[in-house]
Order: sequence, then C-alpha cells, then structure tokens
Amino acid sequence: MRLPIFAMFLGLLLAMWGAATVVAEPPVWSDEFSGEHLDYTKWECEVNAFGGGNQELQMYTDRPENIRVENGKLIIEARRDNPNIAGTMREYSSARIRSKRRGDWMYGRIDVRAKLPTGRGIWPAIWMLPSDEKYGGWASSGEIDIMEYKGQEPKRLYSSLHFGGAWPKNRFKTATYDLPKGEFSQDFHTFSIDWRKYKVVWLLDDMPVQTMTEWDSDGGAFPAPFDQPFHLLINLAVGGGFVGPPDASTVFPQKLEVDFVRVYK
Repeated sequence: MRLPIFAMFLGLLLAMWGAATVVAEPPVWSDEFSGEHLDYTKWECEVNAFGGGNQELQMYTDRPENIRVENGKLIIEARRDNPNIAGTMREYSSARIRSKRRGDWMYGRIDVRAKLPTGRGIWPAIWMLPSDEKYGGWASSGEIDIMEYKGQEPKRLYSSLHFGGAWPKNRFKTATYDLPKGEFSQDFHTFSIDWRKYKVVWLLDDMPVQTMTEWDSDGGAFPAPFDQPFHLLINLAVGGGFVGPPDASTVFPQKLEVDFVRVYK
C-alpha cells in the first residue's frame, strides 16, 4: 500500500528536525492533577529554606499557599509573605517538587504542559537530576533542563545540559528559543524532551526546537552521564544567579500552572 503524500511529507519533516518521537502508546507514568490534593505516591515536596543551591531568595514550603491542586491544575505559587518556619525567615516563599524514587526513567519522552509566570526575578524550571550519582557529584552525573525561563524575558526559553566534572569543573551547553508570537504567560504550552542514548531533542508543542548530541563526564565514557535513570523536578524560584532579584515592577503572587505530566518510553 502506498503511503499518502501527507504521511510521506510528515516523515521527511520529522527526520529533518531530529526524529522526534511520535507519541502513540499510553504514558508509562503520568499525573493529570485531577484530584483534590498533590499525589504523594508520585511527588515529594522539598522543604528548603536556604536558596535551593542557586542563591535563590525564597523558602520552599509544602504549605497550600505555595503548592496545591486546583481545578485540574498543579499550582506552584511564589509569594512575598515573609514566611517564618521553625525560626527561619525569608522574604519570599514558593515550592519545589520531585519524582525521585516515585518516578525515575532512562530514555524516553517527557511532556509537561504548563503556563508560566512573569516578572523580573521570577524563575520557573522543569528539569531532571540523576536518581543515583553514579559518576560523581554535580555535574559529573548530569542535569537535564527541559525548560528554564526568566520572567523578565517572557518570550524566551532556555534548554540546557550540565555535565563534565564535579563543581567547579562542571560544564554545560545552553540553547534558547524565542516564541514567535505572544508570551509564555498568556497560554499553556507543552514543554518536552525526546531523550535517547546519543541525542536529546527539545520540543515545544510537539515541534522540535533544539538538539544536542555531544556531552561528556569525568566519571565515565560517552554517553555518560546521560545513560542512567533520572527523575523530574518542577519548581518556581525567586531570584538567584540566573535571573537576578525581583524589583519594584515585579508583582506578587506569581503562579506556575501545570496541566499534566506524561512520560513515554
């Protein structure tokens, strides 16, 4: 049977873009956020008062003011509310979750549909860390940034791989993509990676936008470190070296809204 011309054209287009996965099978792991509360069989809230390792300004909490499920969406909310928990006070509060030991994968496609916040000093991220640091401390065992974003650059996405040696001998590769129309705070978009043994492809709304095929690790031979199970993290930071601090123009609260997370093998 001859393939329709459209199907042949689609196959050629996908090959040119880096052979992104066409998702047909059901996900092997997912969260549609359809309940009333965060599903703790899939996620852990990381409570951290000390800047998340990036000189961030917020306290990460598990309070409903900062993290909740609402109308079929995960809401991570950054607030300027001077939280005081166990004698520790910071100016801002927010939340960070991870799937470690609840969802860990090696290779596959990860889709996260989300609407991003805005404002100077606002830093949402969807990213992955190794579940076991087989090749050594960060970044010898790697980091995959599916999506990073500066609230003061509402059209631009950052996609990165971190690898090489343990800090301060770590190395990284970063690429950017600018939304041709509108801003990421105006609507939901699906942020994805198609992670294979020798290649990582980043996609936006199913369209491949970046491809990386070269990396290394002081702890092992290529394709290390990206040949081990990783887990997913989703967070909303305030300040930090990547974005700088908020200023008088930054409006609080700000929300990162997540519609779904789906993982395919």
